[in-house]
Amino acid sequence: MLQQTRVEAVIPYYRRFLARFPAPAALAAAPESDVLAAWSGLGYYSRARNLQRAARQITAGGLPRTYEEVLSLPGAGPYTAAAIASIALDLPHAAVDGNVMRVISRLTDDPSEISSTGTRRRFAAEANALLDRGRPGDFNQAMMELGATICVPRAPDCAACPVAAFCAARAAGRERELPVKLKKPAAREVRLELALLQTGESILLVKRSSAERRLADFWELPAKHLIKGLRWAIAAEFSHRIVNDCFRVTIWRCRSVSESPTGTWFSPAELKKLPLTTVTRKALAICHDRIPPRRKGGISIRNPATHN
Repeated sequence: MLQQTRVEAVIPYYRRFLARFPAPAALAAAPESDVLAAWSGLGYYSRARNLQRAARQITAGGLPRTYEEVLSLPGAGPYTAAAIASIALDLPHAAVDGNVMRVISRLTDDPSEISSTGTRRRFAAEANALLDRGRPGDFNQAMMELGATICVPRAPDCAACPVAAFCAARAAGRERELPVKLKKPAAREVRLELALLQTGESILLVKRSSAERRLADFWELPAKHLIKGLRWAIAAEFSHRIVNDCFRVTIWRCRSVSESPTGTWFSPAELKKLPLTTVTRKALAICHDRIPPRRKGGISIRNPATHN
């Protein structure tokens, strides 16, 4: 869960997830839709699918005992495998994340571009050379914490740093110039026009295709252009950032449609059990406070047909 996600955002999800799936066997046996629903809102949903695949692998073959066995689990790259191997199994492998890369860059006064493969390989070797093989888990957590709290990107607190005396960049006065990173490309703006259809307290959603590259099998509000609406009003507008895409979202409430819309109606209780896209979850949360439920009937449909 901590891959690409802040600790404070993860904690409530982590607690709920463990309460729902307390052991690998429980996670392995759960329907994928339940796993995605429990993960809904954290993003990067391939992590949830990989975690379930890893639980199935562990349930079938037992817990991993070596770094290589951890690395063989779905979704476990070198950093994750090293963190698990050192902290859970007490094996001597340096876990090198962005925080550790920054610490190594400053300790060695290395101005190499931090995203290059060669730089990452060299910094990983440096971290392994520094590793305390008697306490690898403690060492890795200390390095991560050092980078997260003291050796921070823009204003390192060198006066409080326990290794300031060994820092080559500090001695050269270049600690604020390192590490060297390429500038990220400008965010791509994407407009989303979504339709909110409500009958009683139920909301109409559509399911993304299983073949989608992102968010396969998740539920979301339908695109406005797919609804043959006659009476529209803006219910909400907001922005949502995913990696390098900035979504400008407009939620339209439709009060009258000319034909029965395609989708599935869900009650509030059913919505809580679904894997919803983060945009949909955010839209429903915003609109919940602005739009009272329609107590009698629902949207007006001309030429009514059976709802899908």
